[in-house]
Amino acid sequence: MRDETHSSTHPPLPPTTEDHRVAWLRLLRSRRVGPTTFWRLLAEHGSAEAALDALPGVARAAGVDRYESCPLGVVEAELAAGQRIGAWMVCRGESDYPEELAEISDAPPILWGVGDRTVLRRAKVALVGARSASSLGTRMGRRLAEGLGAAGHVVVSGLARGIDTVAHLGALPTGTIAVMAGGVDVLYPSENTKLAEDIAANGGARVSEQPIGMQPVARHFPTRNRIVSGLSRGVVVVEAAAKSGSLITARTALDQGREVLAVPGHPMDARASGCNLLIRDGARLIRNVEDILEALPPAEATSTAVQQAQFDLSEPDPVPSVSPPARQVKSSAKGKLRETAALHQSILERLGPSPLAEDQLIRDLGASAGKVSPALTDLELDGQIKRQPGGLLSLVPRN
Repeated sequence: MRDETHSSTHPPLPPTTEDHRVAWLRLLRSRRVGPTTFWRLLAEHGSAEAALDALPGVARAAGVDRYESCPLGVVEAELAAGQRIGAWMVCRGESDYPEELAEISDAPPILWGVGDRTVLRRAKVALVGARSASSLGTRMGRRLAEGLGAAGHVVVSGLARGIDTVAHLGALPTGTIAVMAGGVDVLYPSENTKLAEDIAANGGARVSEQPIGMQPVARHFPTRNRIVSGLSRGVVVVEAAAKSGSLITARTALDQGREVLAVPGHPMDARASGCNLLIRDGARLIRNVEDILEALPPAEATSTAVQQAQFDLSEPDPVPSVSPPARQVKSSAKGKLRETAALHQSILERLGPSPLAEDQLIRDLGASAGKVSPALTDLELDGQIKRQPGGLLSLVPRN
């Protein structure tokens, strides 16, 4: 939609009254108005109220007839829903709105949040990666998150499976932000429900630009990713395929002028191909949390804790397994088959071309050696994994 009204060069002021906040929300929730259009309309008309009055005419000029702005009742219902769940709303320009996010061209005019809103004002680093992360990837991701938290940084991620999950878990004691693709009350994926609740209850926050109760759909995830990178001073990619959401986040970060950092991986592991491409194209190579801290402005540092969080494959993982324990074996044969198939899949997801110690795999799975060993034998006989000297395991490359 276009309007020929002369636009102001001054940055828009945040709403100062409840009526102004309602007008902002009505304008943002109106049909065909996203963040970019919102800011243009606000600049052209001076206020959300004036933009709402002009919107039908602007739509008509763009060939959209019988256009109606978002009804007041819809916005009032959204505000009431937010109040019921104890959520807060912060508008761009207000003191709690993150400075880094306000800098991007398509900054969300409004953020809904649950948890501690003061975490938005702290130094933040994004940590993202593959949903089907390897055992090495999840260990690396968690230790990086722990080290960043110990150094005073808030870890930002998207609450997805894999690297996002361990990033939030590692930073849970020090503060982490989960950027939701749907509403802040829609906890997706369902297996991260407790984690999402723990984030809000332990000094972190869940945030979203979507309305309360909005179920996430595919188009929400790329727009969510721009907030992940926009909130952060830098984006660290731990594992990512060549075509993945994490690579979209990294490219968005570059467009926003953010530092992009990547953990290298085995050349034959598809889960690391995106990281290797980023490094080839100029991203900073990350070996440990100190590499991240050297690349970014300092936050509150606690050097002893940072040293303890270094990534060292020679030491056992000191933290609990990321993956939940295997389900109890059911009495029926059908239940046992499902459990075995799930265990096989978990093993294959954690192994890659790089050899991994069998005892470390068992710890990462959170299952007993008595359950894992027969499954390893099955997979070895099936030609999907191979054993190497020293008790090491690796995937058999597919032709």
